[in-house]
Amino acid sequence: MHRRWLAPLTVCAVLFAGACTGDSPKPAASGAASSAAPSAVPSGPDYAQWSAGKSTPVADPVYPGYGNPAVDVLHYGLELAWAPETKTLTGTATIQLRAAADLTEVKLDFSKAYAIDGVQLNGAAATGTVDGTKLTVAGAVAKDADAELVVKYHGTPATVPMPSHRNDVEPLGLTVTADGGLWTMQEPYGASTWYPVNDQPSDKALYDIAVTVPAGWSAIAGGTSKGHEGNTFTYSTTVPVASYLTTLAVGKYQQETAAGPRGTPITLWYRAGADDKALPYLRKSPQYLAWLEQRFGPYPFDSAGVLMVPSASGMETQQMITMGLPTYGSDADFKTGFDADLLHEYAHQWFGDAVSPTSWNDLWLNEGWAQYTQFLYTNERDKVTAQQWESWARGVDARLRKQLGPPGKPRADSFAESNVYICPALMLHQIHKQIGDAAFFSLGADWAKANRGTAQDRASFIAFVNQHTGKDFTALINTWLDSPTTPK
Repeated sequence: MHRRWLAPLTVCAVLFAGACTGDSPKPAASGAASSAAPSAVPSGPDYAQWSAGKSTPVADPVYPGYGNPAVDVLHYGLELAWAPETKTLTGTATIQLRAAADLTEVKLDFSKAYAIDGVQLNGAAATGTVDGTKLTVAGAVAKDADAELVVKYHGTPATVPMPSHRNDVEPLGLTVTADGGLWTMQEPYGASTWYPVNDQPSDKALYDIAVTVPAGWSAIAGGTSKGHEGNTFTYSTTVPVASYLTTLAVGKYQQETAAGPRGTPITLWYRAGADDKALPYLRKSPQYLAWLEQRFGPYPFDSAGVLMVPSASGMETQQMITMGLPTYGSDADFKTGFDADLLHEYAHQWFGDAVSPTSWNDLWLNEGWAQYTQFLYTNERDKVTAQQWESWARGVDARLRKQLGPPGKPRADSFAESNVYICPALMLHQIHKQIGDAAFFSLGADWAKANRGTAQDRASFIAFVNQHTGKDFTALINTWLDSPTTPK
């Protein structure tokens, strides 16, 4: 996610971010399922094909109302249809999951904006009810057993408030536009506004998404495009995705393609007229990826791209970055800012997407790396020295810690505010100064490569840094994450 900053150091004006096929699914008959014994797993599904989606879910301490640590979703198969004339989203979610604990019922996050048309658990009809933000499905699943849950639903998407004071705060989740289109940004939660989901960062899963839209419209989602047949667009992932990193948009889009380093396919989706100012930077995508690969190793996914939406912010949605077009004060400011924003979101593909945080306490692990990488890029671009930048950044850091607290334990009502960007970026700079360019970039590259597809936390990061460098950075990292004032 990005956030706009106008630095007092004029040569270092920067942006930094806080960051179905065919017919619509038909209702299935619903009925009660016994919870007296674990549901029998049908012989059909081969759960080994979704083994890459296995996670170790934990309860999120910042937003405990979302997510279920007793459920490990392996794969989401989403068949969606959008009818703009009635603003109706119709969906069938086929979810393969593992019980991380003995379950007497299956609970996932889901919006009460939808009517439930039918539920099946392991092929048997089940009851499913939505209360608040939770879908509860009757039926037991034994610990470590696999199960398949199918939920059919329809309704008009409704967003939820974002718990932040940022200047680009918008409602979270699937948003309906005035002309009948759709778009979403959903960090830290909001995926549940369009499908049943374990909406917490520690449970990463594989995805297959098919979206049917009216003729002349396009549907864009995260993952690698598998093309479209008729009016149905399909996307698939091979590396697990955290729910907040999924994306969906429907509209009358233009499409361009490009090739990145090593032939990585890049797809650019934009709205003619509305996004014209962004096009020169979207077309720089191969250059951004090349700059990042030179420092942090190969791009970690099968494809890349950017999707433009009518938002004031931007989001590192996996493989398909979702970018808004904020209002900049001048063309020069736009040229400086959007360029930096887009580099920031591409950097997140290594830091935050390939490797995600276990809980929202560790948002700094995403944003610190992406923000520091952005500063390295803009300092190089604008000929700002490391000493000039650190002098400026320390002044900002001091104000942020006083206003928002240290980055290691962010406030629940202040999500993705600036302390989780600049403060850990300065921490990484201290490590960089001590070990030098070659060792620092090797550290970042190896962190992303060794942990691709997983969720990590502070402890695992500290252990990795110490092992990789042969030095003990424990005290330095903890001090920079926990100190109420800027460390010396």
